[in-house]
Order: sequence, then structure tokens, then C-alpha cells
Amino acid sequence: MTVAEGAHPAAEILDGGDECLRSRAAPPHNLNIISMNTNYTLIWDWDQGSAESGAVNFTTHYVAKFKLRSKKKSPNWKRRNLFYPGIYVFRVRASVNGTDSEWATKDFCPDKEAALGPPSKVALSPEGRNLDIVISDPLTSTNSSMREHHEDLYFQIRYWERSADGQALRSHSLSSKASVVTLSDLQAWTWYCVRVQSRYDFYNKSSSFTPQLCMETEGTVPWWEIVLYFLLSLLICFLVVLLFIYGFFRCFKKLKATFYPSVQLPTPFQYLFDSSGSDIPRLLPESDSELLCDKATVCPAPPVLEIHSPPPEFLPEPTGLEPDSSGKHSRSSSGSGDSGMYSTGGAAPTCGSSTPARTLRGPWTRSR
Repeated sequence: MTVAEGAHPAAEILDGGDECLRSRAAPPHNLNIISMNTNYTLIWDWDQGSAESGAVNFTTHYVAKFKLRSKKKSPNWKRRNLFYPGIYVFRVRASVNGTDSEWATKDFCPDKEAALGPPSKVALSPEGRNLDIVISDPLTSTNSSMREHHEDLYFQIRYWERSADGQALRSHSLSSKASVVTLSDLQAWTWYCVRVQSRYDFYNKSSSFTPQLCMETEGTVPWWEIVLYFLLSLLICFLVVLLFIYGFFRCFKKLKATFYPSVQLPTPFQYLFDSSGSDIPRLLPESDSELLCDKATVCPAPPVLEIHSPPPEFLPEPTGLEPDSSGKHSRSSSGSGDSGMYSTGGAAPTCGSSTPARTLRGPWTRSR
């Protein structure tokens, strides 16, 4: 229970019992209790002008009402832990400059007078064309359900269709004790808004409505939309597989070019390395080196013949000339005559042959 003072917010609440009053100060008045579920706040008014100087202290107590009727012993006034179905008497007094006022009292029954709070939580969930409403019970000060005190607690639900411009259309109402309520026969792909309040009819208690919650219903997906989604999913899968294959082959080619290059060493040089794959060259023994080499013979280049025309003074006198009818001389040569040019006779010399090459020299040829 929370105790508050309406006219003097700086007042301090003190505990006390029945004491002898030395003088009378102005007592508090207009006692009231603000309650919600099991949370209680006691408020009152007090005339600030009655405090001439000094601080004002207030003392509050409460006791079960049936104990006040007992004559055997004085009641035990308390400050906490009200029993919800019980009836209690609250009292408060003011103390000014060491003087106490009379007690002001107030009767209170939580079960009858305490206000009922709204649901602690409301959630919406679409289920096709239906709408599920999940409602949590109002809670006590110890976070337990108020159904512990109101077994017949139920919920009043209001829902309506929201138009395109945000205006509310005709609302509908239903009651339910269940924590999950399904709104059926709704239109597909339509926005609906919901508000819920708690109710207890025995004392005619009703809470305020929760803030409105809006949710769009679902419905049957059109066939063309299903086909479109299917084609898009196939396209995405195809692109993913294509990219994967392309990346795989690129990586494979890189690895192959790195570890197995296409340019290989010549065969004679491959023997310089161990068969184990070592990159360090090794020396070949003399016997192996002879097996890997063929015998070769180096031959000098053949001489090149140069042919020159003889000077005119070394030309022989022509023979067999006869004067012709024109009076000019003509020169003829027999078919077996020498043309004056000579060439080497026989085949070209062969490298490695034991027969020496023969060269015929004419009077107008020279070799170099």
C-alpha cells in the first residue's frame, strides 16, 4: 500500500499508535484510495494554513474492520499486506509542532472498490483470412494473474475494418474468457484493428481499453504469383550454381597452372632432377652422361667457287670463221667445244669420307 498526502507533498509519514493528545491540530480530510488491481494509494487533503511554523508529519495505519468490533483486545494496526477480499479501515492524522490532530478514517474493500486493470499485453497474429488475438491477464503487484482474485474474469474485444484513408468502419464486439481468440470470416488482405478490456461482472468492474493494434489478414495466393515466385527461385538457383561452377574452374585452372605448368623442361634437362620431385639439380655419373649423348662429327664448310669473266686480251683467236655475204665475220662453236667456264666435277665431298674432294680449276677460276 502507498500512502500520499494531497495538500502537502513534502509531508513525512511516520508510524505511531494511540497516544495521549496534548493538543488538537487540524485533521486531514477528503480521504480517498486510488487502486488498480492490488496496488493502493491513500490520498487526503490538509489545510496548510494551520501549520504556523515547522514541519508537518502524517501518520497512517490500517486494520481489518472486524477487529475494531472486538472488545477483548485493542486492534493491531498494520501498514502492509492487505487481504484482497477483506474490508479495512484506514486512518491518518497530522502532527504540527509536537501537537497531533484527530484521526481521519476511511473504509475500503479491495475486492469491491479496487479498479480492474486492462490486459497486460495484447498481440495479433494472422492465420490466413483469420486473425488470432493473444491476450495476457492483468497482473497484481507481485506479477501474478488477477484471476487468482476474480475467477470469472473475461475480456471484451472490439474490432473493426480500417479503411484506406485510416478511418474506422463499423465495429464488432465479442466476449471471451480464453487467452487466445480467433476472429474468423474476415476479408483477405484487409487491415483490422483491435482493442481489449478486462471485465468482472460480480461488482460490475470494467477496465479501460488497450491501445488499438492493427494487422493485415492474409489469403489465398494467386496462381500467377506462385508461378512467378517459382520461376524467380529457379533463376536464382541457376545463377548460384553457375557462379559456383565458374569459380570452381577458375580456381582449378589456377592451381593446375601453379603446380603443373604447361611449359616443361627439355628431356635431357629433366634428368638433372631427382625423380622424387626435388627442385635441386643433381650431377650425373660419367656412365649415365655418355648414354644420354650421341656422337657428333664437326665438318668444315665447303669452299665457295667464284666465276669471273676473262679479260679481252686473254681470249683465244676465233677459228673456223668464214666470210659471209654481208662481209662480216661470224663465230661459231662446235657442240663439243668448251664454253670457257668450268665447274667442279663429280659429287660434292661428304663429311667424314676418306676420299678427298677434287676441284677442277680453269684458267679463269680461282677458289678461296
